Amino acid sequence: MSGTSHRRANTATNTVDWASLWASGDLGRFCFVSLGILLHATNETMVATIMPAMVGTLSGVQLVGWSLAIYELGAIVAGAAAGRLVSYLPLRTNMTVAALLYGLGALICAASPSMPVFLAGRLVEGLGGGALVSLAFVSVQRLFDRSIWPQLFGILSAVWGVAAFGGPMLGAIMSEYLTWRWAFGVFVAGGLVMALASLTVLNTPQGRATDARDTALPPFPFAALACLAVGVVLIAAAGIDVRLARSSLLLVLGLVGLALFFRIDSMRPLSRLFPSNLFSWRTPVGTGITMVAAFSVATCSFGLYGPLILTSLHGIPILTTGYIIAAESISWSVLSIMVAAVTPQRERLVIVAGAIMIAAGSAGFAWAVPQGSIPLILFCALLQGGGFGITWPFLTRVIVGAAPPEEQTIASAAVPTMQRIGYAVGAALAGIIANASGFSSGLNRDTAAGVAHFLFLAFIPLALLGVVAALWIAHEPARVRQTPAVEPATPD
Repeated sequence: MSGTSHRRANTATNTVDWASLWASGDLGRFCFVSLGILLHATNETMVATIMPAMVGTLSGVQLVGWSLAIYELGAIVAGAAAGRLVSYLPLRTNMTVAALLYGLGALICAASPSMPVFLAGRLVEGLGGGALVSLAFVSVQRLFDRSIWPQLFGILSAVWGVAAFGGPMLGAIMSEYLTWRWAFGVFVAGGLVMALASLTVLNTPQGRATDARDTALPPFPFAALACLAVGVVLIAAAGIDVRLARSSLLLVLGLVGLALFFRIDSMRPLSRLFPSNLFSWRTPVGTGITMVAAFSVATCSFGLYGPLILTSLHGIPILTTGYIIAAESISWSVLSIMVAAVTPQRERLVIVAGAIMIAAGSAGFAWAVPQGSIPLILFCALLQGGGFGITWPFLTRVIVGAAPPEEQTIASAAVPTMQRIGYAVGAALAGIIANASGFSSGLNRDTAAGVAHFLFLAFIPLALLGVVAALWIAHEPARVRQTPAVEPATPD
Protein backbone atom coordinates (compact mmCIF):
# COMPACT_ATOMS: atom_id res chain seq x y z
CA MET A 1 0.00 0.00 0.00
CA SER A 2 1.39 3.37 -0.96
CA GLY A 3 2.27 5.96 1.62
CA THR A 4 -0.46 8.31 0.41
CA SER A 5 -3.23 5.79 0.75
CA HIS A 6 -4.56 7.35 3.95
CA ARG A 7 -5.28 10.57 2.03
CA ARG A 8 -7.41 8.79 -0.54
CA ALA A 9 -10.19 7.70 1.79
CA ASN A 10 -12.19 9.18 4.60
CA THR A 11 -11.64 6.44 7.13
CA ALA A 12 -14.23 7.87 9.48
CA THR A 13 -17.02 7.27 6.99
CA ASN A 14 -15.32 4.77 4.64
CA THR A 15 -16.21 6.90 1.62
CA VAL A 16 -14.07 7.44 -1.44
CA ASP A 17 -12.23 10.77 -1.65
CA TRP A 18 -12.42 11.11 -5.43
CA ALA A 19 -10.51 14.41 -5.52
CA SER A 20 -7.53 12.84 -3.75
CA LEU A 21 -7.74 9.77 -5.97
CA TRP A 22 -7.62 12.03 -9.02
CA ALA A 23 -4.75 14.13 -7.68
CA SER A 24 -2.67 11.05 -6.81
CA GLY A 25 -3.29 9.36 -10.16
CA ASP A 26 -5.02 6.40 -8.51
CA LEU A 27 -8.35 7.23 -10.16
CA GLY A 28 -6.72 6.61 -13.52
CA ARG A 29 -5.31 3.34 -12.22
CA PHE A 30 -8.75 2.26 -11.03
CA CYS A 31 -10.32 3.08 -14.41
CA PHE A 32 -7.55 1.05 -16.04
CA VAL A 33 -8.24 -1.91 -13.73
CA SER A 34 -11.96 -1.67 -14.60
CA LEU A 35 -11.12 -1.94 -18.30
CA GLY A 36 -10.16 -5.59 -17.83
CA ILE A 37 -13.63 -6.44 -16.53
CA LEU A 38 -15.24 -4.34 -19.26
CA LEU A 39 -13.36 -6.23 -22.00
CA HIS A 40 -14.09 -9.66 -20.56
CA ALA A 41 -17.78 -9.18 -19.77
CA THR A 42 -18.58 -7.38 -23.04
CA ASN A 43 -16.97 -10.15 -25.06
CA GLU A 44 -18.66 -12.87 -23.03
CA THR A 45 -22.16 -11.50 -23.71
CA MET A 46 -21.53 -10.31 -27.29
CA VAL A 47 -21.20 -13.70 -28.94
CA ALA A 48 -24.91 -14.55 -28.73
CA THR A 49 -25.94 -11.74 -31.07
CA ILE A 50 -23.17 -12.31 -33.63
CA MET A 51 -23.82 -16.06 -33.73
CA PRO A 52 -26.39 -16.00 -36.58
CA ALA A 53 -24.05 -14.02 -38.86
CA MET A 54 -21.01 -16.03 -37.80
CA VAL A 55 -22.66 -19.40 -38.43
CA GLY A 56 -23.72 -18.12 -41.83
CA THR A 57 -20.05 -17.48 -42.67
CA LEU A 58 -18.26 -20.34 -40.92
CA SER A 59 -21.02 -22.99 -40.79
CA GLY A 60 -20.56 -25.43 -37.89
CA VAL A 61 -23.88 -24.82 -36.14
CA GLN A 62 -23.24 -28.14 -34.36
CA LEU A 63 -20.40 -26.45 -32.45
CA VAL A 64 -22.31 -23.40 -31.21
CA GLY A 65 -22.45 -24.77 -27.66
CA TRP A 66 -18.67 -25.01 -27.61
CA SER A 67 -18.28 -21.25 -28.05
CA LEU A 68 -19.43 -20.56 -24.50
CA ALA A 69 -18.19 -23.80 -22.92
CA ILE A 70 -14.62 -23.32 -24.16
CA TYR A 71 -14.54 -19.62 -23.23
CA GLU A 72 -15.76 -20.27 -19.68
CA LEU A 73 -13.36 -23.18 -19.26
CA GLY A 74 -10.43 -20.95 -20.18
CA ALA A 75 -11.69 -18.24 -17.81
CA ILE A 76 -11.95 -20.71 -14.91
CA VAL A 77 -8.41 -22.02 -15.39
CA ALA A 78 -6.87 -18.57 -15.89
CA GLY A 79 -8.78 -17.05 -12.98
CA ALA A 80 -7.45 -19.72 -10.65
CA ALA A 81 -3.93 -19.35 -12.02
CA ALA A 82 -3.78 -15.55 -11.91
CA GLY A 83 -4.83 -15.41 -8.28
CA ARG A 84 -1.79 -17.53 -7.38
CA LEU A 85 0.80 -16.33 -9.90
CA VAL A 86 0.43 -12.74 -8.75
CA SER A 87 2.37 -13.64 -5.60
CA TYR A 88 5.21 -14.98 -7.74
CA LEU A 89 5.26 -12.59 -10.72
CA PRO A 90 4.59 -8.83 -10.47
CA LEU A 91 1.04 -7.59 -10.98
CA ARG A 92 2.30 -5.49 -13.88
CA THR A 93 3.71 -8.55 -15.67
CA ASN A 94 0.59 -10.63 -15.06
CA MET A 95 -1.69 -7.88 -16.38
CA THR A 96 0.42 -7.31 -19.50
CA VAL A 97 0.54 -11.01 -20.39
CA ALA A 98 -3.18 -11.45 -19.72
CA ALA A 99 -4.08 -8.50 -21.95
CA LEU A 100 -1.82 -9.75 -24.77
CA LEU A 101 -3.33 -13.23 -24.47
CA TYR A 102 -6.82 -11.73 -24.63
CA GLY A 103 -5.95 -9.66 -27.73
CA LEU A 104 -4.37 -12.69 -29.42
CA GLY A 105 -7.51 -14.75 -28.83
CA ALA A 106 -9.69 -12.00 -30.29
CA LEU A 107 -7.40 -11.81 -33.33
CA ILE A 108 -7.71 -15.56 -33.92
CA CYS A 109 -11.50 -15.28 -33.70
CA ALA A 110 -11.62 -12.29 -36.07
CA ALA A 111 -9.47 -14.03 -38.71
CA SER A 112 -10.85 -17.56 -38.24
CA PRO A 113 -11.63 -19.40 -41.51
CA SER A 114 -13.61 -22.16 -39.78
CA MET A 115 -15.48 -22.91 -36.58
CA PRO A 116 -12.70 -25.08 -35.04
CA VAL A 117 -10.20 -22.21 -35.45
CA PHE A 118 -12.75 -19.82 -33.98
CA LEU A 119 -13.11 -22.10 -30.94
CA ALA A 120 -9.33 -22.13 -30.48
CA GLY A 121 -9.47 -18.35 -30.39
CA ARG A 122 -12.28 -18.45 -27.85
CA LEU A 123 -10.17 -20.64 -25.58
CA VAL A 124 -7.25 -18.20 -25.74
CA GLU A 125 -9.67 -15.29 -25.19
CA GLY A 126 -11.13 -17.03 -22.16
CA LEU A 127 -7.68 -17.54 -20.67
CA GLY A 128 -6.86 -13.85 -21.09
CA GLY A 129 -10.28 -12.59 -19.98
CA GLY A 130 -10.48 -14.79 -16.91
CA ALA A 131 -7.04 -13.62 -15.83
CA LEU A 132 -8.00 -9.96 -16.35
CA VAL A 133 -11.04 -10.32 -14.08
CA SER A 134 -9.09 -12.05 -11.34
CA LEU A 135 -6.29 -9.48 -11.57
CA ALA A 136 -8.80 -6.61 -11.37
CA PHE A 137 -9.87 -7.69 -7.89
CA VAL A 138 -6.26 -8.37 -6.87
CA SER A 139 -5.36 -4.87 -8.08
CA VAL A 140 -7.97 -3.23 -5.86
CA GLN A 141 -6.55 -5.05 -2.85
CA ARG A 142 -2.96 -4.11 -3.71
CA LEU A 143 -3.29 -0.55 -4.96
CA PHE A 144 -5.99 1.03 -2.77
CA ASP A 145 -6.73 1.62 0.88
CA ARG A 146 -8.65 -1.18 2.58
CA SER A 147 -11.31 1.23 3.87
CA ILE A 148 -12.64 1.92 0.35
CA TRP A 149 -12.52 -1.64 -0.99
CA PRO A 150 -16.31 -2.17 -0.67
CA GLN A 151 -17.05 0.95 -2.72
CA LEU A 152 -14.52 0.04 -5.39
CA PHE A 153 -15.74 -3.56 -5.59
CA GLY A 154 -19.28 -2.19 -5.97
CA ILE A 155 -18.14 -0.02 -8.89
CA LEU A 156 -16.50 -3.05 -10.50
CA SER A 157 -19.86 -4.83 -10.26
CA ALA A 158 -21.54 -1.85 -11.90
CA VAL A 159 -18.95 -1.97 -14.70
CA TRP A 160 -19.84 -5.63 -15.20
CA GLY A 161 -23.52 -4.68 -15.50
CA VAL A 162 -22.76 -1.99 -18.09
CA ALA A 163 -20.67 -4.46 -20.06
CA ALA A 164 -23.38 -7.13 -19.91
CA PHE A 165 -25.73 -4.56 -21.44
CA GLY A 166 -23.25 -3.28 -24.02
CA GLY A 167 -22.00 -6.67 -25.25
CA PRO A 168 -25.17 -7.85 -27.00
CA MET A 169 -25.71 -4.37 -28.45
CA LEU A 170 -22.14 -4.22 -29.80
CA GLY A 171 -22.52 -7.62 -31.44
CA ALA A 172 -25.89 -6.73 -32.94
CA ILE A 173 -24.74 -3.36 -34.30
CA MET A 174 -21.54 -4.78 -35.78
CA SER A 175 -23.41 -7.67 -37.42
CA GLU A 176 -26.09 -5.33 -38.75
CA TYR A 177 -23.92 -2.58 -40.20
CA LEU A 178 -20.39 -4.01 -40.64
CA THR A 179 -19.39 -7.63 -40.07
CA TRP A 180 -19.10 -9.89 -37.04
CA ARG A 181 -15.30 -9.99 -37.55
CA TRP A 182 -15.05 -6.29 -36.73
CA ALA A 183 -16.68 -7.00 -33.36
CA PHE A 184 -13.65 -9.08 -32.41
CA GLY A 185 -11.38 -6.46 -33.97
CA VAL A 186 -12.55 -4.05 -31.27
CA PHE A 187 -11.25 -6.46 -28.62
CA VAL A 188 -7.94 -6.94 -30.43
CA ALA A 189 -7.39 -3.20 -30.11
CA GLY A 190 -8.62 -3.23 -26.48
CA GLY A 191 -6.20 -5.99 -25.52
CA LEU A 192 -3.23 -4.23 -27.13
CA VAL A 193 -4.10 -0.89 -25.52
CA MET A 194 -4.43 -2.50 -22.10
CA ALA A 195 -1.13 -4.38 -22.47
CA LEU A 196 0.75 -1.20 -23.41
CA ALA A 197 -0.95 0.83 -20.69
CA SER A 198 -0.02 -1.80 -18.08
CA LEU A 199 3.65 -0.97 -18.53
CA THR A 200 3.01 2.64 -17.48
CA VAL A 201 -0.06 2.57 -15.23
CA LEU A 202 1.26 -0.27 -13.07
CA ASN A 203 4.83 1.02 -12.96
CA THR A 204 4.54 1.53 -9.18
CA PRO A 205 6.10 -0.24 -6.20
CA GLN A 206 2.88 -2.18 -5.68
CA GLY A 207 2.64 -3.08 -9.38
CA ARG A 208 6.22 -4.36 -9.48
CA ALA A 209 6.22 -6.16 -6.12
CA THR A 210 5.85 -9.89 -5.47
CA ASP A 211 5.14 -11.88 -2.32
CA ALA A 212 7.34 -14.84 -3.19
CA ARG A 213 10.13 -15.72 -0.79
CA ASP A 214 11.64 -18.30 -3.14
CA THR A 215 11.24 -19.64 -6.67
CA ALA A 216 8.51 -22.15 -5.82
CA LEU A 217 5.11 -21.48 -7.36
CA PRO A 218 2.14 -21.34 -5.01
CA PRO A 219 -0.04 -24.47 -4.99
CA PHE A 220 -2.13 -24.77 -8.13
CA PRO A 221 -4.98 -27.28 -8.66
CA PHE A 222 -3.56 -28.85 -11.83
CA ALA A 223 -5.16 -32.28 -11.38
CA ALA A 224 -8.59 -30.94 -10.42
CA LEU A 225 -8.77 -28.45 -13.30
CA ALA A 226 -7.54 -31.10 -15.74
CA CYS A 227 -10.46 -33.30 -14.72
CA LEU A 228 -12.82 -30.34 -15.11
CA ALA A 229 -11.50 -29.57 -18.59
CA VAL A 230 -11.72 -33.19 -19.71
CA GLY A 231 -15.23 -33.51 -18.26
CA VAL A 232 -16.59 -30.41 -20.03
CA VAL A 233 -14.93 -31.33 -23.34
CA LEU A 234 -16.34 -34.87 -23.21
CA ILE A 235 -19.85 -33.58 -22.52
CA ALA A 236 -19.56 -31.09 -25.38
CA ALA A 237 -18.15 -33.79 -27.68
CA ALA A 238 -21.20 -35.94 -26.99
CA GLY A 239 -23.29 -33.44 -28.92
CA ILE A 240 -21.23 -33.14 -32.11
CA ASP A 241 -22.45 -36.32 -33.79
CA VAL A 242 -25.41 -37.47 -31.72
CA ARG A 243 -25.67 -41.25 -31.62
CA LEU A 244 -27.21 -43.05 -28.70
CA ALA A 245 -24.33 -45.34 -27.69
CA ARG A 246 -21.51 -42.94 -28.49
CA SER A 247 -23.12 -39.84 -27.00
CA SER A 248 -24.30 -41.66 -23.88
CA LEU A 249 -20.79 -42.99 -23.22
CA LEU A 250 -19.18 -39.57 -23.68
CA LEU A 251 -21.81 -37.94 -21.47
CA VAL A 252 -21.27 -40.46 -18.67
CA LEU A 253 -17.49 -40.12 -18.91
CA GLY A 254 -17.84 -36.34 -18.84
CA LEU A 255 -19.96 -36.45 -15.70
CA VAL A 256 -17.38 -38.77 -14.11
CA GLY A 257 -14.73 -36.17 -14.94
CA LEU A 258 -16.77 -33.49 -13.18
CA ALA A 259 -17.23 -35.74 -10.14
CA LEU A 260 -13.47 -36.35 -10.02
CA PHE A 261 -12.87 -32.60 -10.23
CA PHE A 262 -14.95 -31.93 -7.12
CA ARG A 263 -13.50 -34.96 -5.32
CA ILE A 264 -9.87 -34.00 -6.00
CA ASP A 265 -10.59 -30.39 -5.07
CA SER A 266 -11.93 -31.48 -1.67
CA MET A 267 -8.76 -33.50 -1.03
CA ARG A 268 -6.34 -30.60 -1.66
CA PRO A 269 -6.84 -28.02 1.12
CA LEU A 270 -3.93 -25.80 0.03
CA SER A 271 -5.27 -25.32 -3.51
CA ARG A 272 -8.98 -25.79 -2.88
CA LEU A 273 -11.46 -23.83 -5.02
CA PHE A 274 -14.57 -24.76 -3.04
CA PRO A 275 -15.50 -25.08 0.65
CA SER A 276 -15.87 -28.48 2.30
CA ASN A 277 -19.16 -30.41 2.18
CA LEU A 278 -19.79 -28.69 -1.12
CA PHE A 279 -23.17 -30.15 -2.09
CA SER A 280 -24.34 -31.23 1.37
CA TRP A 281 -27.82 -29.91 2.18
CA ARG A 282 -27.01 -30.12 5.89
CA THR A 283 -25.66 -26.57 5.63
CA PRO A 284 -26.72 -23.45 3.69
CA VAL A 285 -23.30 -23.53 2.03
CA GLY A 286 -24.02 -26.81 0.25
CA THR A 287 -27.63 -25.95 -0.50
CA GLY A 288 -26.68 -22.51 -1.79
CA ILE A 289 -23.90 -23.84 -4.04
CA THR A 290 -26.35 -26.44 -5.39
CA MET A 291 -28.76 -23.62 -6.21
CA VAL A 292 -26.00 -21.67 -7.98
CA ALA A 293 -25.03 -24.72 -10.04
CA ALA A 294 -28.63 -25.63 -10.96
CA PHE A 295 -29.62 -22.16 -12.15
CA SER A 296 -26.34 -21.55 -13.97
CA VAL A 297 -26.75 -24.73 -16.00
CA ALA A 298 -30.49 -24.19 -16.56
CA THR A 299 -30.41 -20.61 -17.83
CA CYS A 300 -27.64 -20.39 -20.42
CA SER A 301 -29.73 -21.74 -23.33
CA PHE A 302 -31.45 -18.51 -24.32
CA GLY A 303 -28.28 -16.40 -24.31
CA LEU A 304 -26.50 -19.07 -26.35
CA TYR A 305 -29.16 -20.16 -28.85
CA GLY A 306 -31.96 -17.59 -28.52
CA PRO A 307 -30.83 -15.13 -31.23
CA LEU A 308 -29.93 -18.00 -33.58
CA ILE A 309 -33.39 -19.56 -33.24
CA LEU A 310 -35.32 -16.28 -33.37
CA THR A 311 -33.61 -15.07 -36.55
CA SER A 312 -33.83 -18.45 -38.29
CA LEU A 313 -37.37 -19.39 -37.22
CA HIS A 314 -39.17 -16.05 -37.06
CA GLY A 315 -36.94 -13.67 -39.01
CA ILE A 316 -36.53 -11.39 -35.98
CA PRO A 317 -33.72 -8.86 -36.59
CA ILE A 318 -30.45 -9.41 -34.76
CA LEU A 319 -30.67 -5.91 -33.31
CA THR A 320 -34.00 -6.80 -31.67
CA THR A 321 -32.51 -9.92 -30.07
CA GLY A 322 -29.68 -7.72 -28.82
CA TYR A 323 -32.19 -5.44 -27.11
CA ILE A 324 -33.87 -8.44 -25.45
CA ILE A 325 -30.62 -9.87 -24.04
CA ALA A 326 -29.53 -6.40 -22.95
CA ALA A 327 -32.89 -5.93 -21.19
CA GLU A 328 -32.18 -9.07 -19.15
CA SER A 329 -28.91 -7.51 -17.95
CA ILE A 330 -30.63 -4.22 -17.13
CA SER A 331 -33.30 -6.06 -15.13
CA TRP A 332 -30.56 -7.86 -13.19
CA SER A 333 -28.82 -4.58 -12.29
CA VAL A 334 -31.94 -2.52 -11.53
CA LEU A 335 -33.63 -5.06 -9.27
CA SER A 336 -30.34 -5.77 -7.51
CA ILE A 337 -30.20 -2.09 -6.56
CA MET A 338 -33.88 -1.99 -5.57
CA VAL A 339 -33.56 -4.79 -2.99
CA ALA A 340 -30.18 -3.67 -1.61
CA ALA A 341 -31.80 -2.31 1.56
CA VAL A 342 -33.70 -5.50 2.43
CA THR A 343 -33.13 -6.51 6.06
CA PRO A 344 -31.38 -9.79 6.92
CA GLN A 345 -34.67 -11.09 8.36
CA ARG A 346 -36.27 -10.95 4.91
CA GLU A 347 -33.32 -11.89 2.72
CA ARG A 348 -34.21 -15.58 2.51
CA LEU A 349 -37.76 -14.78 1.39
CA VAL A 350 -36.22 -12.59 -1.31
CA ILE A 351 -34.02 -15.53 -2.35
CA VAL A 352 -37.12 -17.70 -2.79
CA ALA A 353 -38.93 -14.99 -4.75
CA GLY A 354 -35.93 -14.58 -7.03
CA ALA A 355 -35.63 -18.34 -7.56
CA ILE A 356 -39.28 -18.54 -8.59
CA MET A 357 -38.76 -15.66 -11.03
CA ILE A 358 -35.72 -17.36 -12.58
CA ALA A 359 -37.56 -20.67 -12.97
CA ALA A 360 -40.66 -18.97 -14.39
CA GLY A 361 -38.63 -17.01 -16.92
CA SER A 362 -36.62 -20.07 -17.94
CA ALA A 363 -39.75 -22.20 -18.34
CA GLY A 364 -41.55 -19.38 -20.16
CA PHE A 365 -38.94 -19.44 -22.93
CA ALA A 366 -40.08 -22.97 -23.76
CA TRP A 367 -43.42 -21.52 -24.93
CA ALA A 368 -42.50 -17.96 -25.93
CA VAL A 369 -39.54 -18.74 -28.25
CA PRO A 370 -41.42 -21.23 -30.49
CA GLN A 371 -44.31 -18.74 -30.68
CA GLY A 372 -41.99 -15.86 -31.61
CA SER A 373 -43.87 -13.36 -29.42
CA ILE A 374 -41.38 -10.56 -28.77
CA PRO A 375 -43.32 -9.05 -25.80
CA LEU A 376 -43.57 -12.45 -24.13
CA ILE A 377 -39.93 -13.30 -24.80
CA LEU A 378 -38.95 -9.91 -23.37
CA PHE A 379 -41.09 -10.55 -20.29
CA CYS A 380 -39.39 -13.92 -19.71
CA ALA A 381 -35.97 -12.29 -20.11
CA LEU A 382 -36.88 -9.60 -17.57
CA LEU A 383 -38.16 -12.26 -15.16
CA GLN A 384 -35.01 -14.33 -15.44
CA GLY A 385 -32.61 -11.38 -15.17
CA GLY A 386 -34.57 -9.77 -12.34
CA GLY A 387 -34.66 -13.05 -10.45
CA PHE A 388 -30.89 -13.27 -10.56
CA GLY A 389 -30.64 -9.62 -9.56
CA ILE A 390 -32.60 -10.01 -6.33
CA THR A 391 -31.30 -13.48 -5.46
CA TRP A 392 -27.55 -13.50 -6.09
CA PRO A 393 -26.38 -10.82 -3.60
CA PHE A 394 -28.32 -12.35 -0.70
CA LEU A 395 -27.52 -15.92 -1.69
CA THR A 396 -23.82 -15.08 -1.70
CA ARG A 397 -24.15 -13.48 1.74
CA VAL A 398 -25.95 -16.55 3.11
CA ILE A 399 -23.31 -18.91 1.70
CA VAL A 400 -20.38 -16.89 3.03
CA GLY A 401 -22.05 -16.28 6.38
CA ALA A 402 -22.74 -19.99 6.90
CA ALA A 403 -19.19 -21.07 5.99
CA PRO A 404 -16.63 -21.69 8.77
CA PRO A 405 -14.45 -18.61 9.38
CA GLU A 406 -11.41 -20.27 7.83
CA GLU A 407 -13.38 -21.01 4.62
CA GLN A 408 -15.24 -17.74 4.11
CA THR A 409 -12.77 -16.39 1.55
CA ILE A 410 -13.00 -19.63 -0.42
CA ALA A 411 -16.80 -19.56 -0.14
CA SER A 412 -17.05 -16.02 -1.53
CA ALA A 413 -14.93 -16.96 -4.54
CA ALA A 414 -16.79 -20.26 -4.98
CA VAL A 415 -20.03 -18.58 -6.12
CA PRO A 416 -18.68 -17.00 -9.35
CA THR A 417 -16.47 -20.04 -9.97
CA MET A 418 -19.44 -22.41 -9.72
CA GLN A 419 -21.44 -20.06 -11.92
CA ARG A 420 -18.78 -20.30 -14.64
CA ILE A 421 -18.62 -24.08 -14.34
CA GLY A 422 -22.41 -24.17 -14.61
CA TYR A 423 -22.33 -22.05 -17.76
CA ALA A 424 -19.67 -24.28 -19.32
CA VAL A 425 -21.54 -27.48 -18.49
CA GLY A 426 -24.89 -25.94 -19.46
CA ALA A 427 -23.52 -24.85 -22.83
CA ALA A 428 -22.17 -28.35 -23.47
CA LEU A 429 -25.50 -29.97 -22.52
CA ALA A 430 -27.42 -27.43 -24.59
CA GLY A 431 -25.26 -28.42 -27.57
CA ILE A 432 -26.26 -32.06 -27.13
CA ILE A 433 -29.97 -31.17 -26.96
CA ALA A 434 -29.82 -28.71 -29.88
CA ASN A 435 -28.01 -31.12 -32.16
CA ALA A 436 -30.21 -34.05 -31.18
CA SER A 437 -33.27 -31.87 -31.88
CA GLY A 438 -32.22 -30.92 -35.41
CA PHE A 439 -29.13 -28.72 -35.65
CA SER A 440 -26.94 -31.74 -36.44
CA SER A 441 -28.46 -31.69 -39.94
CA GLY A 442 -27.82 -27.96 -40.48
CA LEU A 443 -29.40 -24.58 -39.79
CA ASN A 444 -32.76 -23.84 -41.39
CA ARG A 445 -36.28 -22.93 -40.37
CA ASP A 446 -37.40 -26.53 -39.81
CA THR A 447 -34.43 -27.50 -37.65
CA ALA A 448 -34.75 -24.25 -35.67
CA ALA A 449 -38.40 -25.11 -34.99
CA GLY A 450 -37.42 -28.52 -33.63
CA VAL A 451 -34.71 -27.09 -31.40
CA ALA A 452 -36.99 -24.33 -30.06
CA HIS A 453 -39.45 -26.86 -28.69
CA PHE A 454 -36.99 -29.05 -26.77
CA LEU A 455 -34.04 -26.86 -25.82
CA PHE A 456 -35.78 -24.99 -23.00
CA LEU A 457 -38.06 -27.80 -21.83
CA ALA A 458 -35.04 -30.00 -21.11
CA PHE A 459 -33.70 -27.64 -18.43
CA ILE A 460 -36.95 -27.07 -16.51
CA PRO A 461 -36.14 -29.89 -13.99
CA LEU A 462 -32.87 -28.17 -13.07
CA ALA A 463 -34.68 -24.84 -12.65
CA LEU A 464 -37.14 -26.56 -10.31
CA LEU A 465 -34.20 -28.01 -8.36
CA GLY A 466 -33.00 -24.44 -7.88
CA VAL A 467 -36.39 -23.46 -6.47
CA VAL A 468 -36.38 -26.42 -4.08
CA ALA A 469 -32.91 -25.44 -2.89
CA ALA A 470 -34.12 -21.87 -2.28
CA LEU A 471 -37.09 -23.14 -0.25
CA TRP A 472 -34.72 -25.36 1.75
CA ILE A 473 -32.51 -22.36 2.50
CA ALA A 474 -35.54 -20.33 3.60
CA HIS A 475 -36.51 -23.04 6.11
CA GLU A 476 -32.95 -23.74 7.23
CA PRO A 477 -33.11 -21.64 10.45
CA ALA A 478 -36.25 -23.44 11.67
CA ARG A 479 -34.86 -26.83 10.74
CA VAL A 480 -31.61 -26.12 12.57
CA ARG A 481 -33.45 -25.01 15.70
CA GLN A 482 -35.26 -28.35 15.81
CA THR A 483 -31.95 -30.23 15.72
CA PRO A 484 -30.70 -31.21 19.22
CA ALA A 485 -27.79 -29.05 20.25
CA VAL A 486 -25.80 -32.06 21.44
CA GLU A 487 -26.01 -33.87 18.12
CA PRO A 488 -22.52 -33.99 16.59
CA ALA A 489 -21.92 -32.83 13.03
CA THR A 490 -21.90 -35.71 10.58
CA PRO A 491 -19.17 -35.67 7.96
CA ASP A 492 -20.43 -35.67 4.40
